[in-house]
Amino acid sequence: MNLLIIAPMLYMLQVYDRVLPTQGQTTLMLLTLALAIALLAMAGLEAIRSRLLVRASVELDRAMSGKIIRATLTRPDSAQRISRQALREFDTLRNAITGPAIHGLLDAPWVPIYIIVAFLLHPWIGVLALGGTLLVVFLAWRSEGATREPLQQANMAAGRSYALYDNSVASADVVRSLGLREALVAGHVGDRATILDLQSEAGLTSSRLTAESKFVRLLLQSLALGVGALLAINASISPGAVFASMFIVGRAMAPIDQLIGSWRTIVQARGSIAVLDELFLQAPPDIARTRLPAPEGRLDIDGLTVMGQYQKPILYNVSFRVMPGEVVAIVGPSGAGKSTLVRAIAGAQRADHGSIRFDNGEQRDWDPELLAKHVGFMPQETALFAGTIKENISRFRSRIEPSARDIDELAITAAKMAGAHEMIQLLPDGYDHQLQAGGRGLSAGQAQRIALARALFESPRYVILDEPNASLDAEGDAQLTETLVQLKSAGVTILVVAHRLSLLPVVDKILAIRDGRLAMYGARDEVMRVIAPQQRVSAQG
Repeated sequence: MNLLIIAPMLYMLQVYDRVLPTQGQTTLMLLTLALAIALLAMAGLEAIRSRLLVRASVELDRAMSGKIIRATLTRPDSAQRISRQALREFDTLRNAITGPAIHGLLDAPWVPIYIIVAFLLHPWIGVLALGGTLLVVFLAWRSEGATREPLQQANMAAGRSYALYDNSVASADVVRSLGLREALVAGHVGDRATILDLQSEAGLTSSRLTAESKFVRLLLQSLALGVGALLAINASISPGAVFASMFIVGRAMAPIDQLIGSWRTIVQARGSIAVLDELFLQAPPDIARTRLPAPEGRLDIDGLTVMGQYQKPILYNVSFRVMPGEVVAIVGPSGAGKSTLVRAIAGAQRADHGSIRFDNGEQRDWDPELLAKHVGFMPQETALFAGTIKENISRFRSRIEPSARDIDELAITAAKMAGAHEMIQLLPDGYDHQLQAGGRGLSAGQAQRIALARALFESPRYVILDEPNASLDAEGDAQLTETLVQLKSAGVTILVVAHRLSLLPVVDKILAIRDGRLAMYGARDEVMRVIAPQQRVSAQG
């Protein structure tokens, strides 16, 4: 393409230097035919290049989108900003591949060829092309330095703004009920004003530099015409070379001028690459691990430590053991670290120090997807997803095993165990009832029952429940107790964070957490004899 684009210049040279002096009509016809063929070939190659870039963008998405989503979901404590921006940044990078910036980058290596052609026309034309190109490169360097920082700050501010706006939209019902609408609107408008200020600063700078570059390019093209005319007057070059000079000087600066016009896209693409690099550096490597045998139910926690913000420990040096079939109630005041403890054991939060062993198998040595089949976790927030109730209970297994035929049976079995079967059947479409994002469309109690059924899917050996009866009525609480009795009789190891005493008859041991440390661990009755008087004193105080 870059060779063929010189065809109009060669045509111009031949017309002025051969056709006009000799009045060769046949020569003109053949030259015109050659020019048409060259331009047609160039247009075809341009179409092919555009198609290749579009297909490259699609292939890049196929190759990388899954890895990016997997990286955002693999590391539990990954920075929220990076996780939420990752796909947006990737789309920015992918769109840059098909935009004008990439065409300028692909054409830029040919600039020296055009300068050499200018020197072949005449040394002074070459000097003019070289000087103009260096001047435009200097302007591009200035553009990069002036716009990089404001654009990066604007992109970061936009990412934060989008994340906050998504949260507000997801909680629109709470916003309306608490009268927060105008306050949040003011906050989001203020965020957008900050973004616009940064974008405007970068945009004004970029537009000024683009205008300077355009002025330099047009001036140098005109100067090339003037220098060519001067050289033609002195018979140093032919008349056709006068117009060829203007053409080749303009062509030498065109790719750089195109890059300057697309500099904002280039800066954004570079910022996207930096964000994605940071994401992949934070995500642990995807290693094929040895498939360990199914655990029988023993759990060993040794020196478990989880750090919070400012390197302040949320949990510190917690150690205990649970034998198969035992039911352990985790108690303690709010903020003591109970939820952090069960999240770390379930793999929802990464521990900074210590070990978590399932039948002597260290948690880090397990493939997370395989370990999750043996560990049923019900978080404090039910965290249901958009999809049918059956898909939520079956952990969306049909998406990766579309031919599996036992999903319906396993989902119904789990729902019955959780006492949710009849409740689900009363919903429109039953198990095929479609939930909205966040599990909207159910009451808190219904959502908790479905989350419990999801935890019990495929009969795991460990069941970890974080306040499973927080939103249940008396009937649901009684059903939960019956479920725990059935699980206990099946030899399932159970950890349950609970504030209600209704679950105590099922409990074998109590683990008390205070200020992130293990305060007490032992048989239910022994621990209750110690903590019950403390609770009464606290209540009287």
